[in-house]
Amino acid sequence: MRLLLDTHVLLWWLADDPLLTVDARAAIVESDLAVVSTASAWEISMKRSLGKLDAPDDLAAQLVRDQFTVLPIHLDHALHAGSLPHIHRDPFDRMLVAQAQVEDLVVITTDTNIPRYDVRVLAAA
Repeated sequence: MRLLLDTHVLLWWLADDPLLTVDARAAIVESDLAVVSTASAWEISMKRSLGKLDAPDDLAAQLVRDQFTVLPIHLDHALHAGSLPHIHRDPFDRMLVAQAQVEDLVVITTDTNIPRYDVRVLAAA
């Protein structure tokens, strides 16, 4: 399975948070590919700078350590995100949906709006 981690799933993984179930952790470990979007790094950075999120200073190093593949935002992702139905108002989550659709990835998330799109989802909790 090729997984795209939603931002909260990534943060739970990095913090070894029990909110991320044993099954979800196993799915990430056993996946053929575990991807983190640049959009998640951007979201974490923005919320961290606003004091809305406690997140690691060394996110890039932790992604390398845990062998995640970082998915850049490409033009086709941006155009696709803009054309999605307005089910989800969060631009970061809309980008994740677009990337999952374009790259044929399964989103691992607890967000109940994401499955409302035509995208495969794996429950993270």
